[in-house]
Amino acid sequence: MLGTLQPERSGGFLPLEHYAAIGEGRSVALVGADGSIDWWCAPDMGSPPLFNRLHDADGGRFSLTPVEPFAIERQYREDSNVLETTFVTDTGRARVTESINSGAGGRLPWCELARRIEGISGDVEFEIVIQPICARREVRRATHPNASIRYIGDLTTTFCHPVEVLIVDDGDHKTVARYRTQTGSQICIAYLVADEAPLAIPDLSEIDSRIDFSDQEWRRWSQKLSYKGPFKSDFVRCALSLKFLLYAKTGAIAAAATSGLPERIGGDKNYDYRYAWIRDAAYTIKAFLRAGALSEAIGAFGWLVRTIDDHEQFPAVVYTLAVGEVPDEQVIDVPGYKGSTPVRTGNRAKTQVQLSCYGDLLETAFLFAEMGHVLDPSTARLMERLADQVVARWQEKDSGLWELEDQEHYTFSKTGCWLALVRAAHLARHGHIVGNANRWEYESRKICDWIDTHCWSEEKKAYTFYAGTDKLDAALLLTTRFGFEHDGRLKTTRDAIERELTIGPLVYRYSGASDEEGAFVACSCWLVEAYAFLGDVDRAEEMLTTLLKPLGNNFGILCEQIDPQSGSGLGNLPQGLSHLTLLHAIFSLQENR
Repeated sequence: MLGTLQPERSGGFLPLEHYAAIGEGRSVALVGADGSIDWWCAPDMGSPPLFNRLHDADGGRFSLTPVEPFAIERQYREDSNVLETTFVTDTGRARVTESINSGAGGRLPWCELARRIEGISGDVEFEIVIQPICARREVRRATHPNASIRYIGDLTTTFCHPVEVLIVDDGDHKTVARYRTQTGSQICIAYLVADEAPLAIPDLSEIDSRIDFSDQEWRRWSQKLSYKGPFKSDFVRCALSLKFLLYAKTGAIAAAATSGLPERIGGDKNYDYRYAWIRDAAYTIKAFLRAGALSEAIGAFGWLVRTIDDHEQFPAVVYTLAVGEVPDEQVIDVPGYKGSTPVRTGNRAKTQVQLSCYGDLLETAFLFAEMGHVLDPSTARLMERLADQVVARWQEKDSGLWELEDQEHYTFSKTGCWLALVRAAHLARHGHIVGNANRWEYESRKICDWIDTHCWSEEKKAYTFYAGTDKLDAALLLTTRFGFEHDGRLKTTRDAIERELTIGPLVYRYSGASDEEGAFVACSCWLVEAYAFLGDVDRAEEMLTTLLKPLGNNFGILCEQIDPQSGSGLGNLPQGLSHLTLLHAIFSLQENR
């Protein structure tokens, strides 16, 4: 986004679409367009936030902002997740380059949030504020021989800066400093964090050089992506954003990097998405496989298999990034984004049943094998066990893809069970797993017949949200990719969803959702896919081009939802499901042309 006037805060809050992200495979920081880092959970995505102005205007920040009115020119470096912002004032221009750095061996043993400040012309005076959140954690200041340290709970933190930075105030909870650029000047400042470990204090020149090293690593990764079709720049930026959420320690994939951001301003649907959903992980693995990011796909698939195999008889809906049980939902005492409360941590989905997960898992194994890779014996046994579970469980009610409190016979859940058995039968017939392919195939036909009998509305010519209703569910657009189409029923279902659930290029999740939340980015991408897979690729490409306009206002970082009236972002970000469905939508044009 270029030439943006000084971003304005409302009640201390920035619009969500004014945030970019930086990360290194362990943590993600959100950088506001006014130079304030308003969210950073360190050392890991699942840690309590060190900076949090998302839920509280006074909730902590690492800001680097001109003292005079300014405009910005902002972009990521090409094929990279290193962020560049040029601040323009009446007195000069200055560039800030930002990165959470990596080293030659990947993640550093400490967190290194680095900000390079360059004077381009004239002079620009910056105010620097470092105000970590200290509530509910003991804080202790110490002047160590090698650094000024702030201990926050178990964390050891320090602000690294050159002598040119003038410290104005340095209290226990807040540091304020000033720095004025000159034409050709260049310095680096950084915030370092270690968790129950010694804290390295590298020379600032080393920290500065790692910004460019991290840039090179991002470029090296993105240039290996195999996609060569239309929308290449959108594809690469989307893949880079999705990679923020791959937790390198375990291979788990976070649903989003934030917690408690509202699906409607003032609403109460404010959930914690810093966990790994089986559904999102499976979709992301498929996206990485299709994009040629094989290492990431293998790592994530390995996490998925190990986690399910080691924990319960039946797959859970969601796990922690460290492969543990998600904590119970709790309400945090904060004002909430623009007054949207309650703000929650933990997630109630941990106790739900979501039968469509079976289809996600078997579809991932199917795609993995179809692309020429090998399922190990443990994975093959797990897939056989899961297929047998589907036979035993598909007639149960569940909470559905959208994790609703009312248990029903959700149509999408049934199609997920159908898909699981179709893929299991194929894997068995081709020697990838052992099992009764005939039994699985027979049961899949029973499921298909049940759906046609109980989940079809003759009046609307559409599959319904669940058995016994005329409500619609945009998730059914996704079944076009699975090959569930027969007798033209998915095509007319698509048309009904477009009539009742869309506003421009944006799509609501299900009937009645427009009263509770914004339009869902993933559903908008699924509508593009539905046109592509049902034979109208030109229409799909036209829709994607139109959709990219409201999606393109956020530096490539997608929220969960968009307010169709204002175009503002809603929900957590970067939202994995939004990014991975956009990748699949772009793929659908290439695959069906």
